[in-house]
Amino acid sequence: MAAVHHSPNPPIVYSFPFVDKLVASLAEFIIKAQRESIDKKGKFTIALSGGSLPNALKGLIGNPGVKWDKWQVFYVDERVVPLDNPDSNHLAFTEILFSKVPIPTSHIHTLDPSLLDDLEELSDAYEKELIKEFAQKDSARFPVFDLILLGMGPDGHTASLFPGHELLAEDDRWVAYLEDSPKPPAKRITFTYPVINHAARVAFFAVGEGKVEMLSSVLDKPEEGLPSSRVKPVYPGHLYWFVDDQAAAKLEYPKTAFKL
Repeated sequence: MAAVHHSPNPPIVYSFPFVDKLVASLAEFIIKAQRESIDKKGKFTIALSGGSLPNALKGLIGNPGVKWDKWQVFYVDERVVPLDNPDSNHLAFTEILFSKVPIPTSHIHTLDPSLLDDLEELSDAYEKELIKEFAQKDSARFPVFDLILLGMGPDGHTASLFPGHELLAEDDRWVAYLEDSPKPPAKRITFTYPVINHAARVAFFAVGEGKVEMLSSVLDKPEEGLPSSRVKPVYPGHLYWFVDDQAAAKLEYPKTAFKL
């Protein structure tokens, strides 16, 4: 009997008049995803990207619904710099979020700072971290995160997947490296699309008038193939956008009222 291929679920867009309301709602959304995952398997696997995302997660600080001891945190992409370097995504999350909550440090999976001089070994080592967490328990070809959180750059990039870059076509490796990021620093490691698109839930965060044109391009004209519009979780995964009304000012794609 032929395999049944389901179309991806269409993106769900939540737009908020104020960023504060967005941040509070995003925290509610994350806690609901966490609760369902813990009920199902006793833990919550989440992957985070950088940029403005650490500030977007401030609604989790002091929130009694968060079960930090059940979280396993990975980074969707990371700059190839020491962990205490100002360019490090891990440093930003530590300063803004993790230093203010009771998450066990062993549950935060960073790149190996001893391998910064060998990008191939560095990305292989991070892939092995994923294998350790996922491969023995899941039969899937790729890890299935409970939630992946992404941002969108002004050029439409997401993670460290940039317009026109060869990594857009990578369909085998879980973690890849690049030495030619158009946005500094040039050296990075990043999840590939198969990993992002196998998540149970993927959520973008995009706010401000600087995102107006790009948000419209990504959601209203996905045929343009911008990196952010290539995020299409395979069925039964879901894609969400958390945006503010400023960013959504020109958006024709339908918005959904936020409710859990």
